[in-house]
Amino acid sequence: MINPASSFLVLLCCAACTNNSTIDLNEAQSAWLLVDDFETGQLLERWTKIDARNDTDPYVPNPQVSEIRSDSETGNRFMLRKPAADGVVGNRQAIGFMPLPVPIQVGETYTLYARLSVEYFPNNQSFGLSNVTVSEIADQAYDSFEPMIRITDKRESDGYKNDGTLMVLSGYKTYSKIINPSTGKPARPLETGEWYELWCVVNNAPVEAGGQRYDLYVRGGEFAKQQLVFSGAQFRMQRTLPLMFFMAISNTGPRDDPYGNGGMRYDDIYLAQGRILSTPALRY
Repeated sequence: MINPASSFLVLLCCAACTNNSTIDLNEAQSAWLLVDDFETGQLLERWTKIDARNDTDPYVPNPQVSEIRSDSETGNRFMLRKPAADGVVGNRQAIGFMPLPVPIQVGETYTLYARLSVEYFPNNQSFGLSNVTVSEIADQAYDSFEPMIRITDKRESDGYKNDGTLMVLSGYKTYSKIINPSTGKPARPLETGEWYELWCVVNNAPVEAGGQRYDLYVRGGEFAKQQLVFSGAQFRMQRTLPLMFFMAISNTGPRDDPYGNGGMRYDDIYLAQGRILSTPALRY
């Protein structure tokens, strides 16, 4: 279910989903914990890949694409994730996940930082944090998420056509586009090939304490400076458990009506306690 008419009032009435204030810049630089920047010798060894709903026909074993790529000009390395190679359809839940450097305990607030870039559209990607066990992730798939960010231009079952604008959860299986605060209207679709920086401030307190919510800040594309683009987005399941994994899911769509195989480039994934809106010291 889509809620394309996201209200700008959400940004005004919940500008902080936590009572943790932004801290000093020097403190913030040392606060970041590396999740993965794809520059180390371990490459993707810490990632678990599961094709939880492989309906490819003819059948392709392990169809998802998850590999390290390198920028030809800078030498910077990043991870490219696609539900399957171009031309292969029917891989509905291409899951990849890795443990966070520390779990986000109930009652804590952390900021997740990441850079991302859309390879091309059509595309259907989601990423965020999970609090289910490893053995449950394949079965729960999208319901493994709590804070979740979605990038897609697919058509929904009710006929609504997404356009590639970043979306957050505003209810269970209900998504809202991020907002440009200067206009109060939905932001523009992501530009292919453009790198965006995201700061996702995750409040893992119980609902009654104002938690199970997250705020999203973005820089890139139409946002030349860091902007609060959505406040008070909701956890998908609200299980109120420690968040343990960074997770991404991509989807080709069904064999008879595929969405497309566009990929997402991920880089420089970090975690810091509190509402930290600085940029980590990147290693490239």
